[in-house]
Amino acid sequence: MTRIAFFDTKPYDRVWFDQYAADFGFQITYYESKLNEQTSALADDFEVVCAFVNDTINEQVLETLYQKGVRLLAMRCAGYNNIDFKAAFGKIHIVRVPAYSPYAVAEHAMALLLSAVRHTHHSYVRTREFNFSLNGLVGFDLHGKTIGVVGTGKIGRIFIDICKGFGMQVLCFDPYPDPALEAHYTDFEDLCRRSDIISLHCPLTEDSVHLINRRSIGWMKDQVVLINTSRGALVDSHALLEGIRSKKIGAAALDVYEEEGEVFYEDKSSTILDDDVLMLLISMPNVLVTSHQAFLTREALQNIAKTTLTSIESYVKGEVMEHEICYQCDTCHKISGQRCF
Repeated sequence: MTRIAFFDTKPYDRVWFDQYAADFGFQITYYESKLNEQTSALADDFEVVCAFVNDTINEQVLETLYQKGVRLLAMRCAGYNNIDFKAAFGKIHIVRVPAYSPYAVAEHAMALLLSAVRHTHHSYVRTREFNFSLNGLVGFDLHGKTIGVVGTGKIGRIFIDICKGFGMQVLCFDPYPDPALEAHYTDFEDLCRRSDIISLHCPLTEDSVHLINRRSIGWMKDQVVLINTSRGALVDSHALLEGIRSKKIGAAALDVYEEEGEVFYEDKSSTILDDDVLMLLISMPNVLVTSHQAFLTREALQNIAKTTLTSIESYVKGEVMEHEICYQCDTCHKISGQRCF
């Protein structure tokens, strides 16, 4: 029976993995701790490790896993910027879940946008204290506004459809435009200058790190609304804080944060955060932060479990893994019917 070491476990992770594991004939050992240099030794005598987006998967961790007998790293998420692929190549195969529910993330982005511009989160808190005043809750119509969508992959395209349903004008930026998409593409600077709202739906790469920075914020309209449900490091948090303080940015709604690794998914209610920038952002009345929950729907969790375990089954059977990735995948265009190595 194939044994899987499962790191960074939360109660909602186990529901579908427990249900499907027996069907696949797998035995899962769950660890609450994140995968990192201190915990990687827990994978001793496991052939497969299942990890998540905020785990530390550097050269040291990968070497420890390899020495312990791990030959497959199954990421139960779409993101993989936390992995040292060069250190893994030739030793440990890596698979991911590329699209567990693009609807979940796109819909959460719209929920954040609606809350940010209509102040529903503030209203909720007020009415629970029997304060029914409307002062300070004035919002604006989304209909007729221009929204800039950065990234037109599956999630971005679904978000665009939602925005069109609200009667918004859509501008798009993507280094690889989709010719089949009925939307107006433009360059990033023009998108920043013309958009009332900007929503990020692009992956984190060397080229997109701090895409939102002091310079690009300077291009933006006064009182622009910024939404990020993609990757935290797309936004320079210090520049964002400056933009909010200067009132250049009218509102920001973030489901991700560039230094979220030791904070998000954890209960920090009884501790003082070491991250002053995050504390200041959360304290701002026009900033809404959720803790990387955009993916969190029943449908997404079910698909994550099924896709992850299917990839592991393909590995065990010696078959090609449909969702395998390596550091060469961006350049080799991946030969169909073959593993990465």
